[in-house]
This record gives sequence, structure tokens and C-alpha cells, in this order.
Amino acid sequence: MKKYIVFSVLFAWIIISYTSCKHEVPTLSELESQLPAVSVSCSTDTVYFANTIQPLLISNCAMSGCHDAVSHVEGINLTTYSGVMREVNAGNAAKSSLYKSMIETGNDRMPPPPAAAFTSAQLNQVKTWINQGARNNGCSSCDSSSFKFAANIKPIIADKCQGCHNPNSLGGGIDLSTYTAIKASAASGKLYGSITWASGFSKMPQAGKLPTCEISQIRKWIDAGSLNN
Repeated sequence: MKKYIVFSVLFAWIIISYTSCKHEVPTLSELESQLPAVSVSCSTDTVYFANTIQPLLISNCAMSGCHDAVSHVEGINLTTYSGVMREVNAGNAAKSSLYKSMIETGNDRMPPPPAAAFTSAQLNQVKTWINQGARNNGCSSCDSSSFKFAANIKPIIADKCQGCHNPNSLGGGIDLSTYTAIKASAASGKLYGSITWASGFSKMPQAGKLPTCEISQIRKWIDAGSLNN
């Protein structure tokens, strides 16, 4: 089980690095050096980099023209753990450039307007992760038998999709910021086709395919009627 988790994380890092950087593909040893320490189970008291922080940054900050590996505006690349840590003072969110830029107002905020600001819950996750030591960690917590909208589906979409699909940033003309919009995308087949990277659909998220378990949760939610439960 643990070997499978480590392999899955390595595969995800390969996809993220390959799709984010068009000039140079990292070697396997370079990728392995940045692999998060993976726990088989998750602690409710811990915020994990691989599970929460990296998807948030990829979706909202590490995009083309911003802080991806190619654009790296102001020299900042947030596609890797090492790049993120250049903007972090481990153990002290208040003195971390990453967190301070997220709670700024006006054009100094990251991501800048008209992009939506991070929610208070997301800001608290980033703050907690930094104050806990900003570790390169991850865990396996997904339960494919759980597929409620509020508890399971909405957090996946919010953390990994909404950064590119909201009223202020309609990637592909798709809005995934509300239940109604998400349900409409599910009903059209676009949501499932995109997250499975099916032929004829835009790959979503572009930085790396969702874990199999999360795809299964979304499929079961759709099959059950895409309820607002």
C-alpha cells in the first residue's frame, strides 16, 4: 500500500513538472528529491503540502503568466516545494512572503484582482501549514465510498479547479464556483470528461490528473444525481 502511494505521488509530480515547464524536464532523481513524506493515514490536526497546499497554489498561482515554471513572474516559481519554500519562513506565517501576499488587499494581493481572493478557510490552511513547519508532507485520506457534495466534491473542486474556473477567470468559459454551475457541468458531461482526460475534452486540472479515488468520488456523485447534499 505504502509503495503504491509513493509511486502515485511520484507520477503526479512527473506530470506537474512536465506540463508546467516547457523548457526543461527534470530528471527522475531531481523529482525524487522533492517527493513529500507520505503517511498512510491523515491526521485531522495536520495540513499536508501534497494534499492541500500544492493543489491550491497550482490552481490559483502557478499558472501561465504568473508563477509557473516558465513565466515565474518576479522570479517566483510555485510549481515545486523548493520554489514555494523560497517564499516561506517555516514556522512563522506572519513573516512568510507567500502568506502575507495572500492576505494583502488591492492589486498587491495574490492572486491579484480580478481573480478571486483565497477564502478564509484556505488562508487558514496555508497559515496552519506554515506554522506547523511547512513540511513537504502528504497522506492518503480519500474514501471512494464517500461522495457527498459538501464534504467531498465541493472541496475537490474548490482546491483544484476553481482557481481557473470562476466568474473572474472563466477558463474555457466554464464556471465552477457554485453548486448550480458544477451541476450544470456534470450534466453536460464536461466535468467528468475533463477530469478523466477523455478524448475530446480539455484536460483538467492541467497541472496533473486527479487521484483515481477523487475521480471515483465525482463519478459516483454524478451517477447518484449530482445532489446538493
